[in-house]
Amino acid sequence: MTQVGEGQEAEEATPPVLTVGAPRVGEVLADRYELAEHINDDAAGRQVWQGIDVVLRRPVAVVLRYPGGDSAQEMLQAAVTASRVIHPNLAGVYDAIDEGGRAYVVREWIDGEALRQLVVDGPLDAERATSIAHSVASAVAAVHATGMVHGNVHPGTVMVGDDARVVLADARATEGDTPDTDVRAIGGILYFALTGHWPHAEVGPSSLPDAVRDGSGAIAAPRMVRAGVPAYLDDLTMDLLDDRLALPSADVLAAELDRLDVAADEPFIVEAGPLRFSAVEEGLPEQPPATRRKLLLGVASLLVVATLGLLIGIRVLADRGDTDDGATPGPGSAATATNEPAGETTNPPAPKTVALSKDQVRIVDPDGDRTELGDAALMVDGKRDTAWESDTYKNLPFGDKTGMGVLIKFAEPTDVSSVQVNLSATGASAALFAGQGDAGSTRAGDKKVVADYKTRIGEPFENHEATTLTFQGFPPDVKHQYLLIWFTKLPTTSDGRMRLEIQEITVQARG
Repeated sequence: MTQVGEGQEAEEATPPVLTVGAPRVGEVLADRYELAEHINDDAAGRQVWQGIDVVLRRPVAVVLRYPGGDSAQEMLQAAVTASRVIHPNLAGVYDAIDEGGRAYVVREWIDGEALRQLVVDGPLDAERATSIAHSVASAVAAVHATGMVHGNVHPGTVMVGDDARVVLADARATEGDTPDTDVRAIGGILYFALTGHWPHAEVGPSSLPDAVRDGSGAIAAPRMVRAGVPAYLDDLTMDLLDDRLALPSADVLAAELDRLDVAADEPFIVEAGPLRFSAVEEGLPEQPPATRRKLLLGVASLLVVATLGLLIGIRVLADRGDTDDGATPGPGSAATATNEPAGETTNPPAPKTVALSKDQVRIVDPDGDRTELGDAALMVDGKRDTAWESDTYKNLPFGDKTGMGVLIKFAEPTDVSSVQVNLSATGASAALFAGQGDAGSTRAGDKKVVADYKTRIGEPFENHEATTLTFQGFPPDVKHQYLLIWFTKLPTTSDGRMRLEIQEITVQARG
C-alpha cells in the first residue's frame, strides 16, 4: 500500500489527535472526494487517506490537516505551486481546499510503496538505485525549471509504483531551502537506496537510521557499507554529499543519471567514467582530496609505471633478438613492430552528437488516420520537458495497429554509433531498422517504409523497464542515412491510459 506524504521531519508542531470532528470512512469532502481508508499520518502530523473522486471515478490521495486557516497556508500554497508543474515523475495535484476547521490537499494516488518501505527488505542493486535517482532528478529538474524548489526530497516522498513508475510527492519548501538542497538530497536518495541509511548531517534529520560513520563522524562510502556497489556510483553519491564540492544543477545531474541508467552489462559506463564536480568557491584553501581519489591516482600511477616497464622490457628483448639482418624476428620483435611514433595510441575518437532538425524526423503511421503526425519537431528540440504524444489507446499492444514509428533522415550518410530515445513512461517495446529512402508521408508511403526497412540494428526492447531506449550494435564502417524506430507496444501512463510520449531522440556518430 502506498505511503503518500512521509517526508522530512517537519518543524511545524504536530496537530493534536482528534476525537470530535475526526474524518471517517465514507465521508465525502467538497461533495466530491469520498474517504475510503486511513493510510498513515505523515511527519507533520497530517492524516493521509485513500479516497475516491466520485465525479471522475478515480482513486486519489487526500492529505488532511487540522486546523485549517493560517496554520495550513504553507501546505496549501505548496500544493498550489506543485500543481503548476506537470511531469511524469511528479505526483499530480488535483485540489487544495481550506474549510477553516481543516484543510486538505487532493492529489494523485500511486499504487505501490515509498522508497523507505521498499528498502526494508534490503538495499537495492546499483541498476535499480540509479534508475530511481534518475527519475527523482528529472522531477526535481522540472520543478527547478519553473523557479521553484521542492524542499522535501526524501525516501518517504519517493514513491515506486507497482508499474515501476517512480513519483516524487509532497513538495514542502521553506525559506531555507534552495535548489542545492534538493540536489544534495538526491545524493541522499542514492545513499539510502544503496545502503539503507539516511545521511542526517549531510541532507537533513529523519527518523530513518543515520549513515554509517567513523570515529570522527565522517560518512562511510556505500562501497564500505556493502559489497558490489560500482565505483562510478560510489563516487557520484559521495560527491553529491560532499559540501566541499560545488553541486551540479538538477538538469545536469538528471542527464548524468540518464547516461548511467542502462543495463548493468552496458560497456560505455566504465569507459566514459562518472561526472565529477569541482571545488565550491575560488580563493578557498585547497581541500584535501578524498581517500578514494588518492587510491585511484595511486593505482593509475602504478599502472603507468608498470606499462612503461613492460614496453622497455619488450624493446630490450627485441633488440637482443635482432642480431642478424636476415634473421626471422623473434616473438619479442614481432610484438613491438609498429609504424607509429613511440607513446602514441590508436584509440578511436570519442562519439559526437548528430544535430537533427525538425525536417529530419517524421512520424510513420501506416495504419492510422493521419491525425498524429504533428509536433515531431519536439523530439529533437533538445528539451526533455517537451514531447511528441500519440493518441491515447484503450488496449495493448498498440490499439488496432501493428505499430507506429519515427523515421530519421540524416543530411548525409553517417557512421552512427548509437540512437537514444527518451520516453515519459516505461513498458514500451521497440526495434531499430535501417533502410533506403523515404517514400513520402502518406499512408502508402508509410506502408512502403515499414515493408522495406528490414535491416535490424542491435537488439529490440520488449516491455522495457526504463524510460530510456539505447540502440547500439551498429556495424563499424557502415554508414546509414535512413533509420526507422518502430514501436510495437505502448507504455502505460500515470493516469492508467496507454500512450506513447517521446521526449527526445539523441544520435551519436563515431568521430
